[in-house]
Amino acid sequence: MTIQENFLTLGKKVLEIEINAIQALKDRLDQRFEQACQQLLACKGRIILVGLGKSGHIARKIASTFASTGTPSFFIHAAEANHGDAGMVTRQDVFMAISNSGETVELVNLLPLIKRLDIPLICLSGVPGSTLAKSATVYLDTSVKEEACPLGLAPTCSTTATLVMGDALAITLLESRGFTAEDFARYHPGGQLGRRLLLKVADIMHAGHKIPRVLESEKLHDALLEMTQKGLGFTAVTDPSGKLQGIYTDGDLRRTLSHNLDIYQTPITAAMTKHSKTISADKLAAEALSLMELYKITSLCVVSDTQTLVGVLHIHDILKEGLV
Repeated sequence: MTIQENFLTLGKKVLEIEINAIQALKDRLDQRFEQACQQLLACKGRIILVGLGKSGHIARKIASTFASTGTPSFFIHAAEANHGDAGMVTRQDVFMAISNSGETVELVNLLPLIKRLDIPLICLSGVPGSTLAKSATVYLDTSVKEEACPLGLAPTCSTTATLVMGDALAITLLESRGFTAEDFARYHPGGQLGRRLLLKVADIMHAGHKIPRVLESEKLHDALLEMTQKGLGFTAVTDPSGKLQGIYTDGDLRRTLSHNLDIYQTPITAAMTKHSKTISADKLAAEALSLMELYKITSLCVVSDTQTLVGVLHIHDILKEGLV
């Protein structure tokens, strides 16, 4: 067996062991999981995740997942909690302790505080008879048959099982709350997802005097001047009341030249595209992008319910926002 083949064999073995651990976790899910969800949904404050070492890293990730999916939460390092940070915990909160052994001293030391505040304690541990498990309002069993580490020392399957349990709780709460993609985007305004789900056409369209437009009574020459001045590669064509009648693009210009039309005498209505694609200002910019991709176009006129032109949108405007 080559070194590369040995790498693959070992890697697949690790994945198989961890998959088995998750499957076993799924088979153990019972009414205690339901009780934990009920406690978390009833929380009027925040979910406080506490852990130490590798369990602390997992606790931090679960807290982050909770927070980004509509369940207010934050992480406290167990050692720091013993030296003042426990003051962040209030009587409105739910305490969630993560410890594979269930005997982490820094967590056990916090039990009197939790009892004094009379708040629920949810414990994720691999030892049902541990101090933390027996003290918990709800105990969730995250035990594993073995670690993927052949020495049985490095936390691998145990941390994976705990993380998966945290995901199961967070997503169950997400669905129970009716949390939507738009809600998720509000918590991620700086990311691409947030922009895709929050950015409206009205936020990035060209409006007012920036709109390239000519009246339907004007000539091709006028349309070309407007296209040059506004620099978007097209112009909208409207009637005197502002209702969209068509659009004249670079593509239309090429067709005009191929037909040897007199740009000074030919009315714009004879060369424009009459039934152009449009979108409303309240639509998502991502929807505008989908339209452009579907019809292989680079611009859209933005219209009101009465087909009055209120703006124009170019593919470059979307590109600037990082939606592609």
